[in-house]
Amino acid sequence: MAQPSTRRHFLRGSSALAATIAGLTSSISSSAWAAKTPPKPHNVVTPDDAIARLKEGNARYVAGLMRRHDFASERKALTEGQNPYAALLSCADSRVAPEYAFDSVRGDLFTTRVAGNIVSTDVTGSLEYAVAVLKVPLIVVLGHDKCGAVDAALSAHTKGTTYPGSIQAIVEQMLPTVRKVDNAPDRLAAAVSQNVSDNVSALRAASTILRDAEAKGALKIIGGVYRLGSGKVDLI
Repeated sequence: MAQPSTRRHFLRGSSALAATIAGLTSSISSSAWAAKTPPKPHNVVTPDDAIARLKEGNARYVAGLMRRHDFASERKALTEGQNPYAALLSCADSRVAPEYAFDSVRGDLFTTRVAGNIVSTDVTGSLEYAVAVLKVPLIVVLGHDKCGAVDAALSAHTKGTTYPGSIQAIVEQMLPTVRKVDNAPDRLAAAVSQNVSDNVSALRAASTILRDAEAKGALKIIGGVYRLGSGKVDLI
């Protein structure tokens, strides 16, 4: 579990970054934003539209009916900037590829990845940039079943297992989450879902930028669990 001094450092770092981003965005006039055509105009959508688009893409992926994507034709537009329609905080796992899972192409998803899909200062700052500067309307915290990082936290909780290097820090951050599922019949599955929900809450708690965007209706923050066996993403 993070010590108080670490927590204060996290909050100070996030606040400082928020102030920097606020200064950056305020330095650009609203007319300048309006005058600039986004490189992918079809990505300018509402939060609910973004959710629907992710669901449709995932359904195609599960069915094996993914679209043929012409990557070459998009290169020039994307050299001028980016306006993804969703941002993800995903686990760093080779079996989970968000762009594939949602049948998306370059410039569609702004993805951050870390073992256990946990919130940190770096992750929060990256997602604040996506929302404040790129105007992303949706953030998805994406976990997956059989997550090794969550399983490691369960082992640390139930068996006292310790891990080398910075792996231990990741595990310790998840300990409060795995303690909540002690009575679950399938503790790993329950912990994966709980970890997603807890990190959705952690993002809101860590960032005034994200909370304000949600309050204005410009942003939604949701969670999802990727099923390794089927490729389906269950939103929670």
